[in-house]
Amino acid sequence: MTTATSNRLLGLILIVALMVAGGRTLWIWLDKPIERVSIRGDLEYVNAAYLQDQLSPLIAGESWLSVNIGQLRQEALEVPWLKDVRLSRRWPNALTFELYEQRPVAWWNDGSLLNAQGEPFAAGPISSVGTRPWLAGPQGSGPEVLAYYNALKQQFARLNLTITQLRLEPRGAWRVQLDNAFWIMLGRTDLDMRLERFMTAWQRGLSEGRDDIRYIDLRYPNGVSVAWHGENDPGNDNSDG
Repeated sequence: MTTATSNRLLGLILIVALMVAGGRTLWIWLDKPIERVSIRGDLEYVNAAYLQDQLSPLIAGESWLSVNIGQLRQEALEVPWLKDVRLSRRWPNALTFELYEQRPVAWWNDGSLLNAQGEPFAAGPISSVGTRPWLAGPQGSGPEVLAYYNALKQQFARLNLTITQLRLEPRGAWRVQLDNAFWIMLGRTDLDMRLERFMTAWQRGLSEGRDDIRYIDLRYPNGVSVAWHGENDPGNDNSDG
């Protein structure tokens, strides 16, 4: 190897070393502790102060360049009421959280809420979400129960009746509460036929005694059984559930 070649190789090595050292120095200079957290989003149910309290511990001790944005997003999604989270860095030491709030359509089981996809989420610090029906069912049945609620809601609306509760029992039987008053036992099978039977009975005069009805049992091959306030409950348990 000639002297000139050796000098060029040494020069190249020195340049690379300087670039590495410079890059490391630049990284250290840029990678400052995170000092500001901004929150953006159209928030209706939870306020920014609550979310700031929930998100601040996630970045404690983190620095601007070293923080893992993907992992931080996953941790933020565990905060109640957050449907989606987008993160971005802001020069020189800030992070911006763009938050997308859950949109509750119903209460679920023992105090959770359902979003429009039938996915349950924790209510968190929120005590009021306006008037929402109470839905209930086995684990994982949220989409099914919500879909049936939406179908029933339209049919009962034709009779000026409002669903306040809808339950899917573990054995697959359905029951629905109307106007926060009486229950209808639909059972597990022939649901459309049974519902039509109720609507016919309602329009033919059953509605006149609506304030005195305890529950209506449609789990019969034919006809409708009505339990009235003040009557002894016969305790009939149909095999249909």
